[in-house]
Amino acid sequence: MQSTVYKSTGSWYIVKNDAGQAFNARIKGKFKIDNITSTNPIAVGDIVEIENEEDTESTVITEIYERRNYINRVSPHNKNQHHIVAANLDQSLLFATLKDPKTSLGFIDRFLVTSEAYYVPAVIVFNKADLFTKKESAKFELIKTIYEPIGYKIMLMSLEKNTGVEEVMELLKDRITLLSGHSGVGKSTFINHIFPELKLKTQDVSGWSGKGLHTTTFAEMFDLSFGGSIIDTPGIREMGLVDISKQELAQYFPEMRAVMNNCQFNNCMHLEEPGCAVKEGVNNGTIHEERYVSYLNIRDTINQKSY
Repeated sequence: MQSTVYKSTGSWYIVKNDAGQAFNARIKGKFKIDNITSTNPIAVGDIVEIENEEDTESTVITEIYERRNYINRVSPHNKNQHHIVAANLDQSLLFATLKDPKTSLGFIDRFLVTSEAYYVPAVIVFNKADLFTKKESAKFELIKTIYEPIGYKIMLMSLEKNTGVEEVMELLKDRITLLSGHSGVGKSTFINHIFPELKLKTQDVSGWSGKGLHTTTFAEMFDLSFGGSIIDTPGIREMGLVDISKQELAQYFPEMRAVMNNCQFNNCMHLEEPGCAVKEGVNNGTIHEERYVSYLNIRDTINQKSY
C-alpha cells in the first residue's frame, strides 16, 4: 500500500495512505537507499510502500519510491554524515528575523544554495515586523534590493500584530512546503495560528544568548484545510552544506549562474582570474557585493571531502 511519511522519530514513522488512514510503521530489516548515505534512510515527505507483517499487527515499510527532490544538511551529530530534512517538496519557506534572534545573510545564503542545489524553490519570510525600528526597516529594504532582483520572493510578517500572515498562508495553498529557520523566529507560533488545536510548544528567545530555544524535536507534516501540507522542522543553528564542491558553488547563485559562461576560463573560480564575468558583475553592481562576500565565505568553509 502506497503511503506518505508524516513523521520520523528515527526508528518509528507515522505514515498515511491515500485514504488518510494513519499507521505507526518501522523499517523492515536493513534498509539502504542506493547512492544516499544519510543518518536517516527515510524522511518526512517520502513516498513509501507499507505492508502488514505476517502473524503480527505491525506495519513495516518495505520500499521507498524515488524522490523528486529533497533538502539536506550536515548532520548535527556527525559532521561526516548528512541528514535529510524533508523530501518531495514544492517549495521551501525560510523564516528569518532581523532581531530576537538575528538571522544572518550568510545563513540565508546557505539555505538558498541548498534549495537551488536540490531544485526546491525558496521564499524568505521576515517575521517580527512589530519589533522593527528605523534601523531594521532600512535593513529590510536593503535585503529586498539584494534578493528580489535575482528571483527570490521576500515577505514581511508580524504574527504578534497579525499582519502579512494571510499573504504567507496564501503561498502555502495546494503546495507541500518545508518550514525552516533558526529556533525562536516564529515557526511554531505560525503553525499554531493555522492549527490552534495542535498547541505546539513555543518558547521565548533566550535573553543571555539571543538564540531561540528548540521547541520542535522531529520533523512532521501537517495537512492544510485549504489544500497542501506544511512540514515543520527543528530549529537550525547552522546550515552545513552537503555534496557541493567549491568548483560548482557559483552555479547555485542565480545571478552568478547567469553570467559565468562569459568568464574567460571554463574553470574560473571567480577569485583573481582575468576576464571573470562574475567579478565584473560585482564591480558594475549587477551582482550585489553582499552576495559575492557570502560566496567567498561559503567557499572557504567547504570541505572537499565527499560524504
